[in-house]
Amino acid sequence: MIFVLLLTAVGAAFMWLFQFGWAGIAIALGVAIAMALGSYWNSDKVALAVTRARPADPQAYARLHNLVEGLCIATGLPKPRLYVIDDPAPNAFATGRDPKHAAIAVTSGLLEKMNRIELEGVLAHELSHIKNYDILVSTLAVIMVGAIALISDLGIRFFVFGGRRNDNQGTAGGLIALISLVFIALAPLAATLMQFAVSRRRESLADMSAVEITRYPPGLIAALEKLRDDRTVVRENNRATAHLWIEEPMPQYDGESRRKYRWSHLFDTHPPIEERIAALREL
Repeated sequence: MIFVLLLTAVGAAFMWLFQFGWAGIAIALGVAIAMALGSYWNSDKVALAVTRARPADPQAYARLHNLVEGLCIATGLPKPRLYVIDDPAPNAFATGRDPKHAAIAVTSGLLEKMNRIELEGVLAHELSHIKNYDILVSTLAVIMVGAIALISDLGIRFFVFGGRRNDNQGTAGGLIALISLVFIALAPLAATLMQFAVSRRRESLADMSAVEITRYPPGLIAALEKLRDDRTVVRENNRATAHLWIEEPMPQYDGESRRKYRWSHLFDTHPPIEERIAALREL
């Protein structure tokens, strides 16, 4: 809901700045609602397409299907669609609008580097996202942040290249125009920070829920330790979908030195993995 309101506000500021009037603001609200509905129905398809996920063949990936089926029986969830991403970096994510229309995607690297117990912990984590409806919030955020960034970019380009229409409205009009422009420019950052804050909280909750499902904390702990120690970066990564993964897929280390970039924590989509491991060890 907050993302929809922010998108509507950005659209309204855009329409006012370029004098599209109340009709334009109504259009902005309509577009925001339409995009929210479109996100609700199609965000899983977008996330899977962006990451180039392909359906996991039940015979070729029998272990994956067996583990998910067993966990679904334990949780009472319908079995989600399963996908594989050809990528050596170990990672996974869940997407969809509800448990009946959910999907889990895992990388080939995750299947190769995790043993059965560790893989079970990762899959339980993703099923927790489905059970808690985190997938709906996360997938909606993908589309909403992108839409806000698009409107912001258009507004700035219109202003820079002479598209502004509010030059003759006096001091008050000029001040409002300036405020609108600043708001349009800063809105993508605000949306992104909101997205990351939601993601960090839900990742920690999913860890705890996963342990409730498997009743074996060492499995997920071992998986997180492997994810922490592996420096392979997901090839099909971008900021729009980064919050979906079980571990931050974006590069955060300075080349071979493995020093974390000073600024990277400002845009983390996940809690520090050491904190997640420490929390699980306390159970």
